[in-house]
Amino acid sequence: MSQLQPSSRPSTGESLDARYDTVRSLSEALAAPLSDADATIQSMEDASPAKWHLAHTTWFWETFLLRDRLEGYTLFDERWPFVFNSYYEAEGERIHRFSRGMLSRPTLEEILAWRAHVDAAMEPLFAREDLGPLIELGLSHEQQHQELLLTDIKHGLFQNPLGAAMWDAPAAAAQAQPQEWHEHPGGIARIGHQADGFSFDNEGPAHRVLLEPFALSSRLVTNGEWDAFIADGGYDTASLWLSDGWAWVREHAVGAPLYWREGEHFTHSGWQPRDPDAPVTHISYFEADAFASWAGQRLPTEFEWEAIARGQEGQAQAHDPCGGNQRDEAAPPLPRGSEGLFGDCWQFTRSAYLPYPRFKPAAGAVGEYNGKFMSGQFVLKGASCATARGHSRASYRNFFYPHQRWQFTGLRLAKDI
Repeated sequence: MSQLQPSSRPSTGESLDARYDTVRSLSEALAAPLSDADATIQSMEDASPAKWHLAHTTWFWETFLLRDRLEGYTLFDERWPFVFNSYYEAEGERIHRFSRGMLSRPTLEEILAWRAHVDAAMEPLFAREDLGPLIELGLSHEQQHQELLLTDIKHGLFQNPLGAAMWDAPAAAAQAQPQEWHEHPGGIARIGHQADGFSFDNEGPAHRVLLEPFALSSRLVTNGEWDAFIADGGYDTASLWLSDGWAWVREHAVGAPLYWREGEHFTHSGWQPRDPDAPVTHISYFEADAFASWAGQRLPTEFEWEAIARGQEGQAQAHDPCGGNQRDEAAPPLPRGSEGLFGDCWQFTRSAYLPYPRFKPAAGAVGEYNGKFMSGQFVLKGASCATARGHSRASYRNFFYPHQRWQFTGLRLAKDI
């Protein structure tokens, strides 16, 4: 969550109210192919219904902007905060997370009406300079939930034996990338958010780290390489796995990435042929670490990844923030092997998700966003094909538990030199 620091205008030149309209409209466009039933299902506790994502982001605007900052504002429905608060203890009691899929009411139509009501009520707040940082925070928050909406509904539709699809399959094929290495001599590197623009609080404070000489792969591991890992007994060789990972493999009978079956993978366009040149995705930290061991290499630390990415980020900003295959519109997200470090898949690092030196959560309810989750998770870097373009940056720290793989997660290898 942001430290609510002043934020510079993005390179697009859009005003804050125009950006708000763009982000809010895209959320609804992503959900447009879904029926009310589609938007209500919850396939597991890690996932939430699409309808809930549309409502929770609206609750955020209504709670932290309209209720708290607009005199005379009345809640659209005073019962709804109980069902659309996520985990903000400061905002009181709420339904259990896995009960979100039981919310047949309010309907999708009612939630869209609520969104329209909140959007209209927000109009006078864009002129207030003191609210700019909080609005920036709300925009980034909604973009995160757009990505979650896409990954959560994919998991939900995957449960349907009919191979349900949201969109037609995209025509673009994967781009095979050569295997090269970005070498770094080591030394002292400055890590963390260092610009004037928006950042979440877990990206700072900026600090120094000492790096040993290393190299980072120029591309992500591919489906074809993962097929070779499977064929060589990768899921059956205990010596490749961390102890917890080997226990997880055996307990859940894991033998391939999530959404794989013979020669195919499940996508937002239903079951499609699996391209061997496309980056592998929907893998756990355990799987990523085991593959790296099998390949005779390792996962990078988050600091190594960021040290290499800073140069690429700077080169890309002039024409395309962070570059790579990221989401620009309401279309099926699919890794296809783009150049650079950003896009296609979030990339596991070997770094535990912990606070940086001198880290302090923001005051109030917004401070609950990141800091209280710094336990038992691993940092991922980059961005995925479901990430809103411009949402990620070199200092961005995504984080998941080591067994989770319903997000677009992949890996990029590193080695000592």
